[in-house]
Amino acid sequence: QVELLESGGGLAQAGGSLRLSCTASGRLLNSYAMGWFRQAPGKEREFVAAIGWSGGNSYYTDSVKCRFTISRDNAKNTVYLQMNSLKPEDTAVYYCARDRVSFRTVVGPADFGSWGQGTQVVVYS
Repeated sequence: QVELLESGGGLAQAGGSLRLSCTASGRLLNSYAMGWFRQAPGKEREFVAAIGWSGGNSYYTDSVKCRFTISRDNAKNTVYLQMNSLKPEDTAVYYCARDRVSFRTVVGPADFGSWGQGTQVVVYS
């Protein structure tokens, strides 16, 4: 069982930036596509971004395109979500997730089966 650990959340002013990190305890992430999801208060969890196992493919929900960037450093067993031009509507708990199957480059929101505990992001105007 993989344990995913998110960090980097916090408080940011609208227009500001935060970088989230995700690593794993006890397991390597570098053979799996990885994703970020978020859940705002009173809303369902939604897909934010994903990256293929090798880092060559990335996908974003429309609301974060051109503002957020997902990346990975397989040597460090870490996945990142760089969030720029933050908006109050980005406020949510952000979760890291791992693909159910290894070595996939094309993934969708339903492909993820392991989740972290989440890190809170609050954006104020």
